[in-house]
Amino acid sequence: MHTLTIAQSCAQLAALLSAQQRMLATAESCSGGLIAAACTDLAGSSTWFERGFVTYSNAAKTQMLGVDAQLIATHGAVSEPVARAMAQGALQHSLAQVSVAVTGVAGPSGGSADKPVGTVWLAWGLPSGIFSEVRHFAGDRATVRVATVQHALNRLLTLLKAAH
Repeated sequence: MHTLTIAQSCAQLAALLSAQQRMLATAESCSGGLIAAACTDLAGSSTWFERGFVTYSNAAKTQMLGVDAQLIATHGAVSEPVARAMAQGALQHSLAQVSVAVTGVAGPSGGSADKPVGTVWLAWGLPSGIFSEVRHFAGDRATVRVATVQHALNRLLTLLKAAH
């Protein structure tokens, strides 16, 4: 399957969300706002992009998104439960009907045997539920972050098309 560029994904996302009269919120950790930036690079994005949360610290995840601190303590910030809670929190703390959340280890440090550099948990909140998956991206910090943005947007498009 052909992977869309980030700009192509954003353009298709804009058309799809606009047609569905839905808004998007992002909850980002390892990507540091790059997903929101990619979406808002597109003129007219205010019709479908509602807001972005950059929750780099654990405290920010708790304060801005309502992620339970005990969830982070138990599973770690880079985990499926936290990614899912971030996606849910983005929906609960915004006016959006669709969300995307990412939390990972971009590197070059911070990795572990269980969660090596390049490990990213992604979650998507849709009216039909929360979907999540883990990915392992190779490369340096910049490469991992760009791959995270690209995958987050492409998978969101796939989920939205499947649900519609």
